[in-house]
Amino acid sequence: MGPLPPPAPAGEKPRHLHILWTNADPTAGKLMVMMYARYSMKNGWWDKCTVILWGATVQLMLENQELQREMNALRDGYGVEFAGCITCARELDAVDGLTALDVELEPWGPHLTRLLQTGAPLLTV
Repeated sequence: MGPLPPPAPAGEKPRHLHILWTNADPTAGKLMVMMYARYSMKNGWWDKCTVILWGATVQLMLENQELQREMNALRDGYGVEFAGCITCARELDAVDGLTALDVELEPWGPHLTRLLQTGAPLLTV
């Protein structure tokens, strides 16, 4: 995923949505996170969408094949990006599994702080 883009110029709203996904309920993952990511890109509501796996969702993604298939469909069909917290992945012994799923792992604390400080679009689930 690389470095985050700079904030939108004054007067222009950012068009990159980040979805911070911490709720490990598979129904919330399927019917909120994945559904909103899909339709937001399909309908052009956002130019870019990144789903951030944080906390218990790291383990959920490893264990839930339906969500894995949905992640791949969103990535391949709509360009949704999936990233994850490297610290969470290490704590849950999930680095290899998420890497195999092509989830980009990095320290998300600084990125999240920047998103919050700049008022970037952030949906937390």
